[in-house]
Amino acid sequence: MSNFDYDYSARRDPRGMGTPPYVSPQIDAGLRAYMQRVYGYMAGGLALTGIVAYAAAASGFYEAIAGTPIIWIVMLAPLGFVLALSFGIQRMSAETAMVLFWTYAAVMGLSLGGIFLVYTGTSIARVFFITAATYAAMSLYGYTTKSDLSRFGSFLMMGLIGIVIASLVNIFIGSNALQFAISIIGVIIFVGLTAYDTQRIKEMYLQSDTAETASKKAVMGALSLYLDFINLFMMLLQLFGQRREN
Repeated sequence: MSNFDYDYSARRDPRGMGTPPYVSPQIDAGLRAYMQRVYGYMAGGLALTGIVAYAAAASGFYEAIAGTPIIWIVMLAPLGFVLALSFGIQRMSAETAMVLFWTYAAVMGLSLGGIFLVYTGTSIARVFFITAATYAAMSLYGYTTKSDLSRFGSFLMMGLIGIVIASLVNIFIGSNALQFAISIIGVIIFVGLTAYDTQRIKEMYLQSDTAETASKKAVMGALSLYLDFINLFMMLLQLFGQRREN
């Protein structure tokens, strides 16, 4: 989620037709370019995360730190970057925000290196393509739908908080049944967030901004979509991933 908010109640067609807002051809062309920029950042972040994750596993780095306190730093570092971007975006430059985004994607790769040690490469690839297809369909829906998805925002955020709390609890109790339920609910939540965030990013573009603010919005939009994809992938991997034989 971004600190840039959009007032859906202010959406009005200048011809007096209410929602959805009227979009001129010039704005429509600019919107396509803006969304391509956001998706480009997101795709680049995912590629960097995948490369770093595979390298961390293949080189033995992840396995070497798995039993040391360093692993906690690696696992918690991504959260620190997300908080820094979310709460500090207004005070930093667009260039700084971009550097933090790429750094975050690389650190996330380190924290995900373990999936290559737990799951087979074939199942990881299969789940990735399932995730990509699901994500593309829901993001396209969020971009093209005329329905206002903001009314689902509170529900989705409450669901997200719920699965985070449940995941933390399950670290200590280790319940397979609870993990299965978390994964099922998580898939539903992140599928919904993909459509919701896509529409939110699209609507944010329609506000008048300076080039600097627009650049920061693109970074935060890419971060939101990146997080939706990563979390959806992890939930599906827990459901359909094939574990390696010991």
